[in-house]
Amino acid sequence: MLRYKIIPVTSFQQNCSLVWCDQTNDAVLVDPGGETDLLINAVTENNLDLKSIWLTHGHLDHIGASAELQKKYNLPIIGPHKEDEFLIEAIPQQIQMFGFSFVENFKPTKWLSEGDKLHLGHEEFSIIFSPGHTPGHIIIKHEKQKLLWVGDVIFKNAVGRTDFPGGNHQQLLSSIKNKLLVLSDDYRFIPGHGPESTLGDERHNNPFIV
Repeated sequence: MLRYKIIPVTSFQQNCSLVWCDQTNDAVLVDPGGETDLLINAVTENNLDLKSIWLTHGHLDHIGASAELQKKYNLPIIGPHKEDEFLIEAIPQQIQMFGFSFVENFKPTKWLSEGDKLHLGHEEFSIIFSPGHTPGHIIIKHEKQKLLWVGDVIFKNAVGRTDFPGGNHQQLLSSIKNKLLVLSDDYRFIPGHGPESTLGDERHNNPFIV
């Protein structure tokens, strides 16, 4: 069975997810935005074997601990889509924009595209390409347990901003309508900020998409 723990990090309180297969204890960190020591402690406390870092998009508040974790554990960094390469290359400029302390540059080991598969222990995930908040944003779907890691595409009663470089509001709404809302109401999603929700709740209550 797939298990996960949401770990809010930094003053932005962005959600990093520690995700693992409880049969193998293989684990990944999804969107490790900062506070590396906190994330390492969570891995250790749960007796997990960290295998990889998965990124939904290239904004610094979701990738800030990636280089440090990669060095410590010799991990591959998987994702996002290559369209976000310009954001990752612009980490120094993002540091100034977001007011973060120094973060090392890195290059993802592998870019992701629509329909790609990821594996963790005995669990399989698929990739949904979902541009709008950023040009290369992806969503990670675990079909068996109907779970979605949506980054900053959608939140409980809100949607992602599109006023950063490369953002496109119409593209974001199209991603939500044509990639997410075609799924069943009982899919639960873990957003990049704030509480979890379901697609059913947002379909009926989110003022930006109702």
